[in-house]
Amino acid sequence: MRSDIKIAIIGGSGIYDPKIFKKEREVKVKTPFGYPSSPIEIGDFFGKKIAFLARHGKKHQFPPHQVPQRANISALKELGVERIIGICAVGSLKENFKPGEIVISDQFIDFTKKREYTFYDKEAVHISLADPFCPELRNLFHKETKKLKIPVHQKGTYFCIEGPRFSTRAESKMFRKFADIIGMTLIPEAILARELEICYLSLAMITDYDVYQKRPVEAEEVIRTMKENLEKINKLLKVAIPKIKEKRTCFCIEALKAAKI
Repeated sequence: MRSDIKIAIIGGSGIYDPKIFKKEREVKVKTPFGYPSSPIEIGDFFGKKIAFLARHGKKHQFPPHQVPQRANISALKELGVERIIGICAVGSLKENFKPGEIVISDQFIDFTKKREYTFYDKEAVHISLADPFCPELRNLFHKETKKLKIPVHQKGTYFCIEGPRFSTRAESKMFRKFADIIGMTLIPEAILARELEICYLSLAMITDYDVYQKRPVEAEEVIRTMKENLEKINKLLKVAIPKIKEKRTCFCIEALKAAKI
């Protein structure tokens, strides 16, 4: 099922803008891990063929801990995807990481508990995740974000929790000692992409301050701020995706070279 689709976006339905994404077809891919969370939509994005996958399903039916991550990444790999742009909503753990800003994460801490973390259950494969995100994509998107004058953090550590509940105040106070933002969807998405030698970029939209603040976060607040952030993200995608070079020269393409014992 290999195709000429080299770039994929994984995100919520709000990212999908029919005004700029010209849908050409929809693909249902069955993988050894089942079906992905939604059919993969393929179309033209300012001259680039891209794939779009709704992480939580088209009806948002998959909570964070139930997203079929292995099927999602496996399906994109089968299509020939080489780069994934993962877009997500996060809470802030630091006062200087403000709602409405974008974080181009450079590190993560995994605090999830019961997910399917690897494609390699029957052999010993130990990939390196010292630097878990593609440096080429990170540099390009940071440069274009600055040009657009969108508030952005070039670096940030993403603390990934199991969910679907939000943190307690005690947990939040602990988390903020180690990370800048907090969310529920990055893991194992980024890990699985590296295992298949796919470049992965995390674009995190800050929607709220986590519950270390006096007023606890509420889902309604998250949704409202996320909608406001989507316009910024779409502007960024519009200018950055056409500038992604065809040839990859990053370390992502050799992730398995020294991983097998």
